Amino acid sequence: MNATARLPIVEDAHRNDDALSIDLIRRALGTRNVGFEIHLFGVVSSTNDVAHRLAEEGAREGTVVLAEAQHAGRRRFGRPWFSPERANLYASVIFRPAIAPAAAPVFTMIASLALADAVTGEGVPATVRWPNDVVVAGRRIGGTLATAAVTRDVVQHVVLGVGVNLNVSRDALTAGLGPAAALATSVREVAGRAVDRNRFAASLLNRLERWHGLYTDYGPEAILVAWNQRDAVCGRMVEISQPEGVRHGRVVRVDADGRLVLESRPGDRRPVAGGEIMAIDGMRTR
Repeated sequence: MNATARLPIVEDAHRNDDALSIDLIRRALGTRNVGFEIHLFGVVSSTNDVAHRLAEEGAREGTVVLAEAQHAGRRRFGRPWFSPERANLYASVIFRPAIAPAAAPVFTMIASLALADAVTGEGVPATVRWPNDVVVAGRRIGGTLATAAVTRDVVQHVVLGVGVNLNVSRDALTAGLGPAAALATSVREVAGRAVDRNRFAASLLNRLERWHGLYTDYGPEAILVAWNQRDAVCGRMVEISQPEGVRHGRVVRVDADGRLVLESRPGDRRPVAGGEIMAIDGMRTR
């Protein structure tokens, strides 16, 4: 296996115990593809930016980019992602699926499912919230950002980015997020103990390869079934903000195109292709 570190990450006897380590991650990996090549950085703009550059340079499928911190990490709609150093996990993985661009929304769900499973594996039951949040008891604990390179209606590669709050403290969340910290949490806060970030990184990559295999072997239907089983908003009343306005309704399911199906009134069911959930059962989520 090829281990690569392109920024000043030095793995020696003097490194901090809480630092990420390619060697320690590899010891807990059980994958054949994901993590065959790992790039570990100190500080980057975002792991997705680096992963896209590597993909364009020909990096193989399953290549992983990790960073101790991001200075321009982002969520959907370009919003910044709180990325304190050596507290959480920021990772991106390159995939080269043989899919049409229209199939990308469901394919990218494998990242949220893998993250929810990894968090649950720490004894912290997690669910998914459309389109890309992972939540614990209604609070965001992590999220994903998927970006694809498409040329002439052909998907060249997809980068699945993951950010998850592991060991960040409540005080740090408050300092970094302000009032929005009330809507966020961390694995450490819920579990009452520190998380081994190297072991968690391996767990996440192991689960991501498993979900990728399920998509490859059984198609998007298997992913949709799993998503709808784990969906934190199914059956609940939501408020969704879109460029054209605000929509309200009861969530029925996520459909075959990765859209949220809303029932605004009995029998009137329509899909929502974009936007974000701003409230659930009247409680704000943003």
